[in-house]
Amino acid sequence: MTPLKRFSVLGICFVLITGTLSHFLYDWTNRNFLTGLFSPVNESVWEHMKLIFFPMLFYSLILFVKLKTEYPCIISSVCFGILTGTFLIPVLFYAYTCLLGKNVFLLDLATFVLSAAAAFFAVYKLTESCRLKSLTPLLLALTGALFLCFLWFSYHPPDLFLFADPAALRT
Repeated sequence: MTPLKRFSVLGICFVLITGTLSHFLYDWTNRNFLTGLFSPVNESVWEHMKLIFFPMLFYSLILFVKLKTEYPCIISSVCFGILTGTFLIPVLFYAYTCLLGKNVFLLDLATFVLSAAAAFFAVYKLTESCRLKSLTPLLLALTGALFLCFLWFSYHPPDLFLFADPAALRT
């Protein structure tokens, strides 16, 4: 198994474990302000996007340090993977809830797992092909902008459906 493939499989496991734990972290820390910047502070879809974004961002630092010499396209691929996995959460969630008319816990879990797997599959394939190398500055900027949005919107969410608890939208 290549180092990239091994780190990708480990990355999926890392994101699934740390993302799951971070779902509860805000309450476990008695609603600590700093914890809320990086873990969900409510049940909105936006806050659940953090379950992929921050664990994968952290893991990506490890990927970069370990693989940057052997895989020169790792930065663009990782940024694309982070964005892909993060935005798959609302796409998949709203797609299935639109079809069913309600959310189902097991499908929420499947959305999380599928999003993490798709993110690392993208990292793996794009790192090998180097197709996105020319887009590195743009992908870094988009990832950085999303990072800042997570920090700001944790405590200053706009009045949009993405930032509301889905259960509250049905009442």
